[in-house]
Amino acid sequence: VQLQASGGGLVQAGGSLRLSCAASGSISSFNVMGWYRQAPGKERESVALITRGGSTSYADSVKGRFTISRDGAKNTFYLQMNGLKPEDTAVYYCNAREMLFSYWGQGTQVTVSS
Repeated sequence: VQLQASGGGLVQAGGSLRLSCAASGSISSFNVMGWYRQAPGKERESVALITRGGSTSYADSVKGRFTISRDGAKNTFYLQMNGLKPEDTAVYYCNAREMLFSYWGQGTQVTVSS
């Protein structure tokens, strides 16, 4: 399985971006899909997760601003990011987990200017 992340870019504070993660196979096989980010000098952190059943969870820092969703027909999951802040600047990675395996996308840069 391969994951292809896209949608990053440069945006002003308060703006929006939508990240996409396209899977090479069916996303119905994944138990959990999620987005993580890593800022310079910091550890990678979980941003948003969605389970096979559709339950979602978010980091406290993005609650109310970010929304994770999925589209089984397109084998793609998304991260809608609204109200972006400079502290959201990071490389964003998508991840998908099956029972035995975990897959990572290549990362997409999000830069929020103040």
